Amino acid sequence: MNFLAHAYLSFDQPKILVGNFIGDFVRGNLDRQFEKDIVKGILLHREIDSFTDSHPLVKEAQSLLKPVFKRYAMVITDMYFDYFLAKNWQEYDDRSLESFAQWVYEVVRSHKEILPEKFQYPFKYMQKENWLVAYGTMEGLQRSFTGLSYRTAFDSKMEKAPGFLRLHHEEFEQYFKPFFQELINFSKNKLNQISLKDGKL
Repeated sequence: MNFLAHAYLSFDQPKILVGNFIGDFVRGNLDRQFEKDIVKGILLHREIDSFTDSHPLVKEAQSLLKPVFKRYAMVITDMYFDYFLAKNWQEYDDRSLESFAQWVYEVVRSHKEILPEKFQYPFKYMQKENWLVAYGTMEGLQRSFTGLSYRTAFDSKMEKAPGFLRLHHEEFEQYFKPFFQELINFSKNKLNQISLKDGKL
């Protein structure tokens, strides 16, 4: 999943949120680098990604993308699902998406001293361009996918992903909604398990 989903699936726990956000940017012995609740967030991030990557509905969604986008289907699916989360935000949270996004940025900023260097660059632009809100618009998706297409080593065609979404909008939304409800339940249970094991799997 992408940043908005990881933020939402931190369930309003600030340190879990920070760990969940930096999960792709850390390696090595986590216990030596971070306090326990940050480690719990990192472990949750990895469990969310593993659950997502192996889920049948996600694989079906990716099968629509692979003929055109090949190896980039997984990245595109993650961003599509953030789009649908943002688009349907009021089904999942009583706050406005804008107020939630600003809370997320503030929490992450308040832990600046522990943020991995590789995370700080994208986080700077995340705030500047308000990615968490922008994911919910076709214009925001187009900017994100076009930027990604410039940075890929191969011809990803990701700049065409928003157009592909327009053509298959209903299909992808039908994949997203049941999958995301399962992911919410999985993430709550997994976080409880991690917490009971004191930050270890």
